[in-house]
Amino acid sequence: MNTSLSRRRLILGSGAAAVLGLAGCTAPQAPAATGQPPRARLRLIGESRFAHRLQFQGSTVGGLSGMDYDPAADLYYLISDDSSSINPARFYTARIALGMDSLGAPELLGVATLRQADGKPYPSALQGGLVPDPEAIRWRAASNTLLWSSEGHAPTGTAPWLRETRPDGGFVREFALPAMFNFQAGAGPRGNLTLEGLALAPDGQTAWIAMENALLQDGPMPSVQAPGGPCRFTQIDLASGKALRQIAYVPDAIPRAPMPPTTFADNGVAEILMLDAERMLVLERAYVTGSGNSLRLYLIDTRQASDTLALPALQPGAYQAAGKTLLADFSAFTGPGAGPRLKQLDNSEGMSWGPVLPNGRRSLMFISDDNFSPRQISQWLAFEFLD
Repeated sequence: MNTSLSRRRLILGSGAAAVLGLAGCTAPQAPAATGQPPRARLRLIGESRFAHRLQFQGSTVGGLSGMDYDPAADLYYLISDDSSSINPARFYTARIALGMDSLGAPELLGVATLRQADGKPYPSALQGGLVPDPEAIRWRAASNTLLWSSEGHAPTGTAPWLRETRPDGGFVREFALPAMFNFQAGAGPRGNLTLEGLALAPDGQTAWIAMENALLQDGPMPSVQAPGGPCRFTQIDLASGKALRQIAYVPDAIPRAPMPPTTFADNGVAEILMLDAERMLVLERAYVTGSGNSLRLYLIDTRQASDTLALPALQPGAYQAAGKTLLADFSAFTGPGAGPRLKQLDNSEGMSWGPVLPNGRRSLMFISDDNFSPRQISQWLAFEFLD
């Protein structure tokens, strides 16, 4: 979520991590988080950071809200959610050394400006036009291209989008998304709570786009007392560009009350990632004033949810949301304990697979969006994925 002009930037207090021990909550029509021993779990390898407002090739590094990995080139792609307000919308390439028990310092290799169909950079809100809010990025090896999503820009009416670009940032195409994702009076997405997540199927033929929170007609935002309305996850056929299917996912309630009670707190879907052809990892990210960020990783099976693509509004009883299994509450990696520990959890929004580790297991990477704020960090986390 690009919060440089929004509520979280205004209320952000201490970045210290809270010990937030909430398992999954769901709407009545959704299967509850199981509470059983997890089918998979994470082992923390380490963390690394970018310096605050690092200057690189004429750009300010920050707002890193999405990441993906090209194993053939051992290369990471990191997208910034700068809406062309500091520098033109862009993504970076990077490498980082990873061992079984160590994570090196990230090395930036290049920066590419995202470009429109006419070859021009995307404008800022002050310039008018199609204002971007980049949130997620995925490497598509079959076509040597990148998919990336934008949350859109409600004040100017710029709709959320899914686009494809070349490694140099040049425009390839835009996908036609269902009209329900356009900003509308009394319906459609809430500003700054739209297409936050993006996942590519292992065969590269389809992609999933994920809403951070519910559409206005589908339900409320999460509260401390109750989970939010269902977020829509939509599967796109990359050959035809058509939406194939859509499922509902219910985000948790906000883990605890903010302090003071009238201050800001939220929770929503930050990123998605395919575990295999049908199962998906879902990262939920919360912020609570007075206690900081909370991160929880869930597993869902997309086959166990009904198709909501034809439903204009998600009424209780009219659909089956995806069940969710808690794989990791990141508070388990903070505070005292054995093994590597984190002093701080931040606003992690990007998630990708990394290299296969020497023991044959996959590594799982996360990157945090610092909102270009000195009170936050650009934090790179590496885990061993145990399945």
